[in-house]
Amino acid sequence: MERYPPIADHGLIGDLQTAALVTSEGVINWFAAPRFDSPSVFASLLDHDGGGHFLFAPTTPGVTRRQIYYPDSAVVVTRFLSPDGVGEVLDHMPVIRSRTPSDRHTVVRLVRTVRGTVRFDLECRPRFDYGRAGHDLDPAGPTAVVFRAPGTTAHLQATFPLERDGRDVRGSVTLGAGESAAAVFTVCAADAGEAGGAAPRPPTVDTVTDEMWSDIDFWQRWVRTSRYRGRWPDMVNRSAITLKLLTYAPSGAPVAAATMGLPEQVGGERNWDYRYTWVRDGSLSVRALLDLGFVEEAGQFVHWLGERLRDRDGSGGEPLQIMYRVDGDPYLTEEILGHFEGYRGSRPVRAGNAAADQLQLDIYGELFYAMSEGIDEIGQQVGYHGWKGLSRLMDWLTDHWDRPDEGIWETRGGRKDFTYSRVMCWAALDNCLKMAERFRRPADTERWTRARDTILEDVMERGWSQKEQALVQHYGGDVLDASLLLAPRVGFIAPRSPGWLSTLDAIDQRLVSDSLVYRYDPAASPDGLRGCEGTFSLCTFLYVDALARADRLPQARYTFEKMHTYANHVGLFAEEIGPSGEQLGNFPQAFTHLSLIMAATTLDDALDRLATDR
Repeated sequence: MERYPPIADHGLIGDLQTAALVTSEGVINWFAAPRFDSPSVFASLLDHDGGGHFLFAPTTPGVTRRQIYYPDSAVVVTRFLSPDGVGEVLDHMPVIRSRTPSDRHTVVRLVRTVRGTVRFDLECRPRFDYGRAGHDLDPAGPTAVVFRAPGTTAHLQATFPLERDGRDVRGSVTLGAGESAAAVFTVCAADAGEAGGAAPRPPTVDTVTDEMWSDIDFWQRWVRTSRYRGRWPDMVNRSAITLKLLTYAPSGAPVAAATMGLPEQVGGERNWDYRYTWVRDGSLSVRALLDLGFVEEAGQFVHWLGERLRDRDGSGGEPLQIMYRVDGDPYLTEEILGHFEGYRGSRPVRAGNAAADQLQLDIYGELFYAMSEGIDEIGQQVGYHGWKGLSRLMDWLTDHWDRPDEGIWETRGGRKDFTYSRVMCWAALDNCLKMAERFRRPADTERWTRARDTILEDVMERGWSQKEQALVQHYGGDVLDASLLLAPRVGFIAPRSPGWLSTLDAIDQRLVSDSLVYRYDPAASPDGLRGCEGTFSLCTFLYVDALARADRLPQARYTFEKMHTYANHVGLFAEEIGPSGEQLGNFPQAFTHLSLIMAATTLDDALDRLATDR
């Protein structure tokens, strides 16, 4: 078992309330329960010795490993090829069809031999509460055990004998061609009474197999409702499934990533907890799904946002925080897990996120931009009182759009007049004005229009660098920022206007490296943190989108196709790409997958128009 496998060496499984990562060695090295933002049960990805893991795979030397998803599903298939035989581990988490938060979450591991004879070894070493809580181990028969930790009970049940290994469990099973076995790990709240704490029904190979096929059917049916018919169905479908897996179904709130603490630079300090719902990321995730025709997810998120607005109504501060826990809890206190060594020594490992208290005015632009795609479907769900809340938000933004803020990248170097924040304030007002007209809602349209137009003039006058002949990161500077690649998409600037084309050229010269795009240059614009980072995959896909809109189609398509070579073996992306093409940052990253969908749909449309024109 590799101490720290590459970040890219994982598949994602989930039940729509939490998720786990599975390596190509058949090791689950990240799993938090009962929610995405709960303390971990397995976290050897952040501390090999103290984080905990669940291995179920052949461990003989010389085995060749391959990992795939069962087509259009969230079932990870890890294959092991050896001279003695070929075996497979099929991992999934049964989808929780109810929108009620569950105290019970299950990882199901089905192994089978398809050729010859294969021995599968099992090691289950949970470490509760980020490895801080001890546990007791109670046998529950020859094929089952119970791990008991404060506030949590976990059941491990198998179809073959298990044996105690200190406070952990091991076992093995040898299977001939056509034979299967299973191990099921279920975490539940210890104080949940009979409903949550009772032992699950003992698994059989047949029941586990039937449940897996039921889940495959769920995912394939969901994917078939997509209206995408473009050139890259596999990548787009995988990204859509990933966004769905990263959405907390009881509230409809998407998280930014499944993990915490994975570094933007190995050995560096840029190690954040991304298991929360950013208004920005969530809105753009919903917009990407809306582009594919998934309306239900958007409606849930709009309802969740309406609750957040009501929570702060009359408080006198900003209408929304930039991020929340998946249930809407605004308190995300950041702590350092000093006992974790971090991924390959990348310290500190942070749980929680202190950026929750930052001011980032762009979030209102992404919110209303997302709603504008499904304006008919979503608009019908915004009743009178909901509209009054949105209207008050616009009144507030009209008065406060020109405040310095921390910006989209959550820099910790002080507030500035970030150009992107102003652009997205313009987008918020512009899209809300369209909604008011479309649905004939009461609004101070004259005042909103005046503010919108003032913002545009302000940005073009103060956010423009004569030196760079480009829109720049913040007023009074000359630093380029790739977030502005969204400006033509939201309609702020014409995508083939001289001013935008010169901005695109400047970004190409300053921030693009072999088609990969950096967010900005930290050396030129200090962000309050040590170290550097890789190229930002969101920005690379936004670059593709902007190139396509600028009619630079050969460059756009080549960049898009090259970016696919940086995906991992199952089509997933982390946050960043490092100097040697390695994936960096939390994994998988919603930002990357939503922007892949955006780029694919824009590029498809542009290529279709080109074919028609010919």
